[in-house]
Amino acid sequence: MLISMLYEAMLAMAANRLRTFLTMLGMMIGVASVVLMVALGQSARDAVQKTIDSMGSHLFVVLAGSSNSGGLRSGSGGVTTLTADDAKAISELSGVHVSAPVVQARQQLVYGSVNWSSDIYGSTADYLMARDWTIAQGNVFDDSDVRQARRVALLGSSTANTLFGDENPIGQTIRIGRTPFEVIGILGSKGQSLDGRNQDDTVIVPLTAVQRYLTGNRFRNSVRMILVQASSDEVMPQLESDLDNLLRERHRIAADAEADFSLNNLAAIAETAAQTARTMSLLLGAIASISLIVGGIGIMNIMLVSVTERTREIGIRMAIGARQKDVLSQFLLESLVISITGGAIGLLVGMGGAHLVGRIWQADIGISVDAVVLAFMISAGTGVFFGFYPALKASRLDPIEALRYH
Repeated sequence: MLISMLYEAMLAMAANRLRTFLTMLGMMIGVASVVLMVALGQSARDAVQKTIDSMGSHLFVVLAGSSNSGGLRSGSGGVTTLTADDAKAISELSGVHVSAPVVQARQQLVYGSVNWSSDIYGSTADYLMARDWTIAQGNVFDDSDVRQARRVALLGSSTANTLFGDENPIGQTIRIGRTPFEVIGILGSKGQSLDGRNQDDTVIVPLTAVQRYLTGNRFRNSVRMILVQASSDEVMPQLESDLDNLLRERHRIAADAEADFSLNNLAAIAETAAQTARTMSLLLGAIASISLIVGGIGIMNIMLVSVTERTREIGIRMAIGARQKDVLSQFLLESLVISITGGAIGLLVGMGGAHLVGRIWQADIGISVDAVVLAFMISAGTGVFFGFYPALKASRLDPIEALRYH
């Protein structure tokens, strides 16, 4: 029964090929738009999530405070109000996994005839743990290297490639400013940060080496920031309060006074960025869905025209024994075939569009199985929803009046 109804539906569609194609076109465009927008939205969310993961998990960033002189205020980090001792005290708080003091400098790197300007970060070995940063090649410096202010360096992958090309950097000596440093390790790739900075264009050296050789702070214990990694997401709210209280106590700042440091919860910032990406994805999907509605209305209009044109045929069917549900099923099946066929073609077009956009943007834009299932469900649902009224109208025709129709 179903096979014969399907065969008749195909014959009815073949009888008006151009009209059938134009009806499908709306579904093709609608499904292709939804598939492409969903793919782009998923790609954007994946890119944001990858960037968030590259920053490190459960992370707080404590920045040194600003100065206020003559009515002029500097930004965060304008005054060195944080020390390595602050970082040590923070590491003893409950819920802290690691705490890493950080100083930063911008220096010229030189190797042979190649030179390059890069960000230099001075810290302890805990810095890599806080940032969830792996070593791709070589070794990491340890606490002994920090105590001795050894001139050893870890290079980001971009920096290593710029300075050394295909040459093995491990064991080579580079100049940072005017000071020679031995390269002992190459960092794993991180990609861009949320602010668009290339995290792989970086050099990490022992904290004391930066203070002694690069910034001139040989006898000072000050740092620009402290990275604090919590042991889990659950402890972060309480830890944020404990960090504020501890630093205020150490810096002798009243609870109601302005702090000489700023405390940033990267997890909250990351969640905001992820939520923005999700919202944009939903917005893109909603905009693309408008074309599906237009395609569905097209199906309804064409099916209503088809009912009018085939009124006499419907009367004959009913006169020879066809029931209302048979006529309803026949026209509903025709609507379903049109929408699913158009949806399948639209899916292929959307996949091709996603692949093309990915090549143009040089991004990994894939179509998930969920997107394929969603496309077929949408196309089938649209066919049933917009095809039901014309099918119902056809099934309720009076056989006698239908036979009289010319």
